[in-house]
Amino acid sequence: MINLNKLDTEVSNTKSKAIDTMTTKQILTVINDEDKTVAHVIESVIPAIEKAVECAFNCLQQGGRLIYFGAGTSGRLGVLDASECPPTYGVSSKMVQGIIAGGDEALRTAKECTEDSEEMAVHDLESLQLSSNDCVCGLAASGRTPYVIGGLKYAKKIGAKSISICCVNEGDISQYSDFPIEAVVGPEVITGSTRMKAGTAQKMILNMISTTCMIKLGKVYGNYMVDVKPTNDKLIERAKQMLVTLASCSYEEASQYLALSGNNVKVALLMMLIDEDKDTVEKLLQLHGDNIANVLQAYKER
Repeated sequence: MINLNKLDTEVSNTKSKAIDTMTTKQILTVINDEDKTVAHVIESVIPAIEKAVECAFNCLQQGGRLIYFGAGTSGRLGVLDASECPPTYGVSSKMVQGIIAGGDEALRTAKECTEDSEEMAVHDLESLQLSSNDCVCGLAASGRTPYVIGGLKYAKKIGAKSISICCVNEGDISQYSDFPIEAVVGPEVITGSTRMKAGTAQKMILNMISTTCMIKLGKVYGNYMVDVKPTNDKLIERAKQMLVTLASCSYEEASQYLALSGNNVKVALLMMLIDEDKDTVEKLLQLHGDNIANVLQAYKER
C-alpha cells in the first residue's frame, strides 16, 4: 500500500479548502498567490541546482548527452525542455533528449499505468544506448515514481552520472541519484494536482539547467542566443537585429554579413568584430571552443 499522506505533494492546502465556493476572481487570486511562492523555493535550492548543472555541463562538454526522463507531467516537461534546445541554441537534437513513460503517444494521451514499471525505464534508456559518458535527469514530483527509480538504478549500474528533481523532502529518487534536487513547494491548490506548483518548479529548474549549460558551452554572447538557427522569417529578422546591436552596424551590413556567413549568426558577428573572412573565423571558433568571448580574448592577447 502506498502511503500518500507522507508526501508533501499530497497534503491538502488550507488556503484553498473552500475553492469550490469561490468566485472566479477569488480562485484566480488563490492560484496566483500560491504560484508566487515557487520562485522562493527555487532560490533555496540553487546550491543543489549548481552541482547538477556542473555535472551536466561536464558531460556535454566531453561529448556526452543530457537525458531527461519521467512520467506524466514530469516526463512532458523534460521532453519540452529538450525539444527547445535545438531551435534556440543550434545544437543537435541528440545532445539533450527527453523520454516520457509510455512513449511519444503519452505526450498527448495520458498513460498513467506506465509510471509503475522500473523495467520500462531500463528498456527506454537502453534504446538510446545510454553510456557512462551521459548524464540522466530523473523527474518525479512525488519523488517515488518506479519508472524514474528504475532509470536511475540503471544509470548507476552502467556508470552514467545522474540528477533527480522532485518536490518532496527525502524523496525516494534522491537516494538513487548523484545530484538530487528537492524543491518542496508545498500543498497544491487542488490536492495532488502536481501539474501546478510542482510542475512550475520543475519547469523552472529545467530551464535553469539547460540554459546555464548552453551559456557555458558558448551558445550565448552577452545575453544573446548567437547560435539560433534563422529558419523562418521571425528568426531571420531576429538574427539581423542581433547583428545590428552587437556589431553596431547598419541593417544592410547585417543582412550582407549574414548571407556571407551562410546564415550563421555567430560567424557573421565575428567576421565583423575582428574583420576576418568566413574560413578564418570558422577555424578560430573551432580552436577556441566555439565561443565568441574566447576568440575575442585570444585576439586581444595577440
